[in-house]
Amino acid sequence: MIHKTKFLAVIIVVLIWFSPAYAREAEIRDVLVTSQGDAITVYARVTNCFTKGMESAIMAGVPTTFTFLLDLNRERNFWFDKRVVGLVIRQTIKYDSVKKIFFVSTTDGKGATAFQDIESAKRAMAEITGILIIPRNVDNRQTPFYVMIKAKLDKVRLPLYMEYVFFFVSLWDFETDWYRQEIAF
Repeated sequence: MIHKTKFLAVIIVVLIWFSPAYAREAEIRDVLVTSQGDAITVYARVTNCFTKGMESAIMAGVPTTFTFLLDLNRERNFWFDKRVVGLVIRQTIKYDSVKKIFFVSTTDGKGATAFQDIESAKRAMAEITGILIIPRNVDNRQTPFYVMIKAKLDKVRLPLYMEYVFFFVSLWDFETDWYRQEIAF
């Protein structure tokens, strides 16, 4: 009987330890929006997005991908706002344990950037630069525009049904709230 209560106590402590309620919530910070001609450049950073478990998985060679969603919207009176342009940026970090180098790649096609330490790689993963191209038929003087930004961690896929063994991997998932930034042309 004593072994069962000890076992239950350990299970409860583990569940509380991995509980999302005790995790710091990831959020978008340090947003800067600049416009030049038909292009809007968005700079942003995600904070509180790495946990110790994620760092351990990265060090074990599990690729981790962040997806950033950027939407340029036009405000419309007495109607729903209209999405003018949408952009999806994916950034992936992978550790090469043989070379002891972290590689961060993005969907912009520039190739992977190598980092010697995990802190620099994490910083590169959490920062984005997105360029939204405004279509020529959009008049930017009509009504106000704003950018919406959201970040999320793609589900970590472990090989050979290992996600059933390591069920706590799903606790690494995060998704920020939408962040709204007004644009002044």
